[in-house]
Order: sequence, then structure tokens, then C-alpha cells
Amino acid sequence: MIGQRETADGAHFAFTDRWGGVSAVPYEELNLGGAVGDDPAAVEANRALAAGALGLDPARVVWMNQVHGADAAAVDGPWDPASPIPSVDAVVTARRGLALAVLTADCTPVLLADPVAGVVAAVHAGRPGMVAGVVPAALRAMSALGAETSRIVARTGPAVCGRCYEVPAAMRAEVSAAEPAAHAETSWGTPAVDVTAGVHAQLTRLGVRDRGQSPVCTRESHDHFSYRRDRTTGRLAGYVWLD
Repeated sequence: MIGQRETADGAHFAFTDRWGGVSAVPYEELNLGGAVGDDPAAVEANRALAAGALGLDPARVVWMNQVHGADAAAVDGPWDPASPIPSVDAVVTARRGLALAVLTADCTPVLLADPVAGVVAAVHAGRPGMVAGVVPAALRAMSALGAETSRIVARTGPAVCGRCYEVPAAMRAEVSAAEPAAHAETSWGTPAVDVTAGVHAQLTRLGVRDRGQSPVCTRESHDHFSYRRDRTTGRLAGYVWLD
């Protein structure tokens, strides 16, 4: 259920795998995405199971309406249930005990924390968002709440790797012009993009020194959901919060 978990100076980072939930094929088992066609009751049950495994209150987890953009929102509690969830690809909070979540199925989930300032962020960095600058936007939002990049701990979770993310040559050229570190080639010799490499290059340039990266490629791992592999599939989640 929780494929990777880490605690650093009171900051908690966790990434799920696909097992231990109640969703049926093709979303088996622990689909946490509410907009992929799965039974909403199954998604709600899965979110409760994942939160319970992490010692979290599922009602105190902030999710996003992710749109592959570069907007970041600061929050101090869950969204108003009477209003639509805002369309953002990064959420930031200075509220300890409030968990932030990001959904992925090949995109790069980015979890950020400044334990000294008490500020955390969850970021959805797909190819368009990485190019648009969603990671720098999240860091700016954290800085506005008192975080310092030199203190920030960054962890990226399971994502499609550069050896597997095939794209047209023109798209690779466009991405590489914006972020040269994302230039890649597939294991079979065609143009590719490495979004996670691009994210880590951006973090490095912006002064984030403590960075960690999951070794899991979602397309290669059948323990993880992959949109590029399966198309109709579930979503993994990354969670970050502070004690």
C-alpha cells in the first residue's frame, strides 16, 4: 500500500503503490484518483485506507484538481466541500498536521518541506507543468510563507523514466529548449523526455540541496499505475505533512 515512506526532522514523505485497496479491474487495487472512471465509493474507501496506513485523518488531506499547469495555492485547511476544488498543480501550507497530496500515473510527484519554517508543498510535475515552471512556482509560494530553499527537503516519487518516455523529436526539442536536463533517449534509441531529471535540475538551480529520487519507473513496474502503459488505470498518491 505505502511503497515508500520517509521522515526527516519532523517532515513526512510517503508514496503509494497500487496494492491494498478495493478498486476493481482496471483500477486494481489502490486507485486514489477520483476523475479516472472508478467507482467513487471505492476511491473514498481507498483514500481512507491509505490515510489510515499513514496515521492521517482522511478529512485532513488536501487534494488538487490537477491540470498540468504552473499555478500554486496556499492552504490552511481542507477545501470548502460546497465549492469546486481549484485547478492548481501545487499546494503549499504552513499548517502543521495538514497533509497535502498529489496524484500521478507517470508524471513526477514532488514533495517539499522546510521543517524549520514549518512549510510543506505537494507538486504535480508532468511534462507541461515542468516546462511551465510549476516547481519554481511552488518554491516561491513556500518562500512567501517563510521557507528558505537552502533548508528545503525534496523528494520525487515513482514516475516514468527517460528510458521509457518516448516523444516526437519536435516535442523533445521544445522541452529541451526549456529544460536541457530533460533531454533523453529511450532504451530502444528514440527521442524521449526525462521529467524527473528536469525537476531535479530546477531544484538544484534554485538552491535545494537535500534531494531524493525514487528508483521506480512506473511504466516498467507493475506494482504502480502507468497511464502510458495501460491508458485506463488508477492513480498513485504522494503525501507530505509536518508533525
